[in-house]
Amino acid sequence: MKDLRRYLALKYIQYLVLSSSTAVSTLLGLLGSAYTLILLQSAKVSSKSTAVLISSLAQADILVFLSLVSDVLWGSSGVSPAASAVARILLTANAHISCVLLSCVAFEAYLITFLPAESRPLRTVRNARLLSRLVWALVAAECALFLLDDHLRAGGASAPSRGPLGLLFQLCSAAAALLRSLSYILGILLRIGNVYIYYKIFFSMSPR
Repeated sequence: MKDLRRYLALKYIQYLVLSSSTAVSTLLGLLGSAYTLILLQSAKVSSKSTAVLISSLAQADILVFLSLVSDVLWGSSGVSPAASAVARILLTANAHISCVLLSCVAFEAYLITFLPAESRPLRTVRNARLLSRLVWALVAAECALFLLDDHLRAGGASAPSRGPLGLLFQLCSAAAALLRSLSYILGILLRIGNVYIYYKIFFSMSPR
């Protein structure tokens, strides 16, 4: 449907074109996600794997809404460092989930265009739901690690530095630092991959 394609275009601009979300793009994204979730409940939209991925993409904006609500609730009484960290992590989770799901939609479009028959057994509603849950679980684990690392940094000298517990904390800190450095590189690779996929699709459908 045209509305879903417009929504995907909005999300690609918001997460894979803009260097950072602005207030306008965030508001448009929230409104677009709310409309898309309502639209996907319509009987006119068939239950396909792409619809499942788009639905999960729209649900990810709930994290943005929760972050905004937390800022409003805690901002009136003075935002504590912990509250600020939670709000920031919610936005990070939303961005990472959205980027990965947008890339999944792009890859599925590539399969539909170039390998429709061969990829049909993979492009099922069940697999799309499993993929969406896996993306959410991995990003949740990533953000939990970031929160733990922030807590350890805030603890400073009170965090144990010796023994098994100290080693565990050091490993968590190193893993969080590695993930933070990789997230930028992966973001660039996802952008390049999406551009390549839609470039191939566009020229395959253009009149020769």
